Amino acid sequence: MSVRVTIQYFDGCPSWQTAQRRLISVAGQAAIDLDLDLQRVETLEEAERLGFTGSPTILVDGIDPFAQPGAPAALACRLYRTPTGSDGAPAAEELAAALERAERSSPLPLHPATEAQAGGIGTRTGEV
Repeated sequence: MSVRVTIQYFDGCPSWQTAQRRLISVAGQAAIDLDLDLQRVETLEEAERLGFTGSPTILVDGIDPFAQPGAPAALACRLYRTPTGSDGAPAAEELAAALERAERSSPLPLHPATEAQAGGIGTRTGEV
């Protein structure tokens, strides 16, 4: 099973590259299969539609594990509170914890026959 991660960013903030390097590093160290996508956000309207609260916004299986309730949409660099202070990206250990939580909570794989019968809308089974 892989963990799907999307890094949302805008070109004016280089911290997404730091987040990308840290994600790749911690996934490799933890032997987690990472399905990594990059999504550029170009306008405030797009930021509002996506719930983008700054660059980088990291979505793990579609959820921002670092979300701050009430944070407004913004085309700005995002700051993260880390164990060593503010940073432009989450600390490696925080990213590792988010990936490990996602990997543990991933649904069971779909049995190919069950998925075909459901017309692509999966039913979880215990079969691998």
